[in-house]
Order: sequence, then C-alpha cells, then structure tokens
Amino acid sequence: MVSAEDKPQPKPVRWIGSSRNDLKEFPTDVQRSVGVALWAAQVGSKAPYAKPLRGFGGAGVLEVVDDFDGDTYRAVYTVRFAGVVFVLHAFQKKSKRGIVTPKSEIEKIERRLKRAKEEYELWQKGVKQKSK
Repeated sequence: MVSAEDKPQPKPVRWIGSSRNDLKEFPTDVQRSVGVALWAAQVGSKAPYAKPLRGFGGAGVLEVVDDFDGDTYRAVYTVRFAGVVFVLHAFQKKSKRGIVTPKSEIEKIERRLKRAKEEYELWQKGVKQKSK
C-alpha cells in the first residue's frame, strides 16, 4: 500500500505577469483544458494536446491551443526548471491569418521566460537556505 507520504507531490504552479488573470478571462471550457494540461505538467506528464512552442529550443516551453466559438486561445508554460511549472502567458489570438504566434506575443513570452528564470533562481536559493 502506498501512503500519502510516498506519493510524489505535484510541482507548484507559478504565474508570471498577468497570465493568471488573463486565463481567468477565457471561456470556462478553455480554462478547463489549460488546467488539465497544467495538472499533467505538475505531476510530470504532458497533455497530448500540449505542444512545444517553436523557437524555444525543444520541449521545455509548451503551448496549449484551444478553439472555442470561432476564437483561438493560447496558454504558454514552461517545465524547463526542476520542481516548478511557470505559466508564462495566456492570450486570445486575434489574427485570422495563419497559425503563427504573433511576434509581439513571442517577445512577451521571451521576457516572461527570462523573468521565470530569475524567479526560479531566487526560489532555489530560498529552498537551499531552508534545507540547511
């Protein structure tokens, strides 16, 4: 029998910038889809519909794309840092031309990824200090 203490704990989710508030503005079905993908990331898995975001060097930055009522919603998160999931951005894609993520949104994701790295380094220092 596996006790609660033996079960791996889910990784915490950290929200960068306005990502949490932005996600709360999405339709409930889209929020649920993103939530399932984040839970999968928290427990070390990956939702089948979460795809690596191009231009970020592999599968460390993932994107959930969901269409709802003719609109497209995207949420971007990273599992690049051990022990934590950072939600970098959540937005509604406005452009009807193609599936390419607009440059302004990519730039925002890059800035927030840099901020996530800084927060992770500070968080790691705090964890190491507590464990001494």
